[in-house]
Amino acid sequence: MEMNYAHIVSGTDKSLAYPLPDSLSAAFDTDAFSVFPGFCDVHVHFREPGFSAKETIKTGTLAAAHGGYTAVCTMPNLSPVPDSAAHLKQQTDIIASDAKIAVYPYGAVTVSEKGERLSRMGELAPNVIAFSDDGRGVQSEAVMRRAMIKAKSLGKIIAAHCEVNSLLCGGYIHDGVYAKMHGHKGISSESEYAEVERDLRLAEETGCAFHVCHISTKESVSLIRAAKARGVDVTCETAPHYLVLDENDLQEEGRFKMNPPLRSSEDRTALIAGLRDGTIDMIATDHAPHTAAEKASGLKKSPFGVTGLETAFPVLYTKLVLEKIISLEKLVDLLAVSPRKRFSIPFRGYSVWNLNERYRIDSGGFLSMGKSTPFEGMEVFSRNYLTAADNTILYRRTKVNK
Repeated sequence: MEMNYAHIVSGTDKSLAYPLPDSLSAAFDTDAFSVFPGFCDVHVHFREPGFSAKETIKTGTLAAAHGGYTAVCTMPNLSPVPDSAAHLKQQTDIIASDAKIAVYPYGAVTVSEKGERLSRMGELAPNVIAFSDDGRGVQSEAVMRRAMIKAKSLGKIIAAHCEVNSLLCGGYIHDGVYAKMHGHKGISSESEYAEVERDLRLAEETGCAFHVCHISTKESVSLIRAAKARGVDVTCETAPHYLVLDENDLQEEGRFKMNPPLRSSEDRTALIAGLRDGTIDMIATDHAPHTAAEKASGLKKSPFGVTGLETAFPVLYTKLVLEKIISLEKLVDLLAVSPRKRFSIPFRGYSVWNLNERYRIDSGGFLSMGKSTPFEGMEVFSRNYLTAADNTILYRRTKVNK
C-alpha cells in the first residue's frame, strides 16, 4: 500500500518524507497514524560508564526509541570523564555492544571537567560529536578562549553549559516568587546569561562554532538573537520543561528540580517567542535520570535532573501544536531536522505515532531507569507505535489502537 502524504510529516524539508516499508504499512493503514523522521536529541545523560545505577547505554537507548528518537548525543559527565582517547574508549565500547540506536558521545572540554586544563581534544576529535563540559560552566575566560581556538582548528563545535559559579549562592530553584514564598535559596538568571554573554563574545572573537545548552532565561534569548544578527556562528537549545512549565508549576518534589531551574512565566514567554522566530534552533531533553531514592529528597536535597526522552513529543505536541503556538512541521524541524543539520548527524529512521490517542503520562511505563518527570499525570495526545532505522525495528507497541 502506498501511504498518502497526509500520513507523513517531514518538517519544512519535504525531501525527508518517505512512506513506510510495504511490510509495515498495512498495520498502520489509518488516518490516525503519522510518520516522522527519527528524532535527534543532542543533549542526554546515559550515566555509563560510572553511574549505571541511574541509567545505562542500553536502557537509555531503549527509552529514546520509545520516544521516537533514532540518534542521541551523550554528555561527558561520566566516570571516567571522556577527556582522552583511552577514557572515551570505555564509553564507546559499551555503545558498540549495547546501544539500540545511534549514540554520538561528546568529549570533555577540560580534564575531568574541572575547567583548568584542556582535554586531549586533538585525539578525541575523530570520535566525538562536539566538546562540552556539561554540568559545569567553564569559569576561566582564558581557558574557554583556548578551547574555542582549538575546537575551531579541529572543525568542532563547543556546546556550553553556561553558568557562573560565583552567582549561584547555594541556590537550587529559580530566584523568584516561589523561592521567596517557600523559603528556598534561588539561582539567579544572571548566573546563566552572564556566561552566555561572555561565551558569545569569545565565539565572535575566535570564529568557533558555538552551541548554548538548555537556555532558560529571557536575557539569554535576547543575547543570542542579537549575536545571530551580528553573524556569530551560534545555535542554541531549550528543553520541553522550560517551554511548558514555569515556577508557578513548582511542587515540593524532586521531580521539579533541574539545572537550569524552571524560571518565571516571563522567561517562558520569551523562550516561546525565541522558538517561533528562529532564535532557538532546537529542542533537546537534557534527559538526566537519577535513582528513585535520590529524587525522593525534595527540592532542596534531590540532585538536579529529570528524565525527558519518553515524554518530549507528546508534551510538546499537546502543549505547543494543539494550542496553536507552533505548527507540527515546526516541531518536527526542532526535534529531528535542525539538530542533525547543526551537528552533521545523518538522517536515519522514522517513528509512527497515533496523534489522536489521549492518555496520562505514567512513569511506570518508561523504559528508562529514571522515573522522575515533572509531567507525571499530565494528560497528553499522541502515542508512539513504532521506531525503526536501517531496516531494524527499534521499538514497537504491541497493541495498536485505531
